[in-house]
Parts: sequence; structure tokens; C-alpha cells
Amino acid sequence: MAELSTIARPYAEALFAAALDDQADLESWSSLVSELAAVASLDDVREALTDPRLNAAQRIELFSSLIKTPLSPWAQNFIGLLVDNNRVLVLPEIAQEFETLKNRREGSALAQITSAFELSEEQVRDLVSGLEKKFGLKLKPSIAVDRSLIGGVRVVVGDQVLDTSVQARLTGMRDALVA
Repeated sequence: MAELSTIARPYAEALFAAALDDQADLESWSSLVSELAAVASLDDVREALTDPRLNAAQRIELFSSLIKTPLSPWAQNFIGLLVDNNRVLVLPEIAQEFETLKNRREGSALAQITSAFELSEEQVRDLVSGLEKKFGLKLKPSIAVDRSLIGGVRVVVGDQVLDTSVQARLTGMRDALVA
């Protein structure tokens, strides 16, 4: 959803700048943002936060009480800002954008690797090693299996897609024959 990422980006950028100013390590901020996003994505929480009977202070207190990690003043202010602007439910997208900013700063990226079959740890290591050379980034692999690929792999790094699956080749051949 492009709309949600457009809404989430300025919040993620502001939070990222605050995280850098706070002198805390980005990993702790990343885990906090992930926790906030996980709580915000729960159906019961979403329902409670949209309840018109609750005022902003009650929403802030309710949401803050559900977070296990102790909240710094920066984090409490951020939650207050999100509640005041009715953006708490956008937290999953904010977390994605924050992670993208963090990865960019670290010179790394998430690599979503989809394979037709289970990959061994050695195969994943070899594949990631080759992909790191190709993309020039330190990659954090996320592995999934999709049997409809028939064979090969599909790799998504940011907005780049490398699809060497049999399914993609068959689709290319079909398109060439139809044209």
C-alpha cells in the first residue's frame, strides 16, 4: 500500500533522527519499534484505539501499558504524537521504513529469498555470498518456500528483483510466443 508507506515515511525518518540523537544503539530502537508495531497490529488493540469513547490521554496510557520494554521519554513522546495524529495503526509500516533506514545506514539490506525447495544452510550461505557481491551490500536473508516456482529462486532486495525461477522462464517464453 503506497499510501501507508507515504504516511509512515516522515514518522520513521523523525524517529530515526531521534534514535541517532539519543545516543542509544539503533538495534535497541529497532526492537522497540518492532514491538510497538506488533502491539499495534493486534486486532483487539486496533479496535480499542479506534474506540471513540477514549480520549487521547487514555489511548496513550492504554497503548503504553501494553509495551513490555521500558519506554524512554523519546518513545513516550513518539507514542503521544502518533495518538494525537491518529497514526498508531500505521506503526507496522513505520517499523518497516525505520528498518530500511537502519539497514541503509549500516550498508545492509533485507534479502527476501523465495525458493521452490528447502535450502540447506550451506546453500543459503553460498547464495547470500554471491548476492552480496552482486548488490554490494551486507544482506540479511529471509527464506521462504514457494513450490509454484517449480525450480530456481526469486530474490527481492529493496526494489530490485532477481528471478531465476523456472516459472519466470516459462512466463517469459509464453510472452515471447504470444507476441
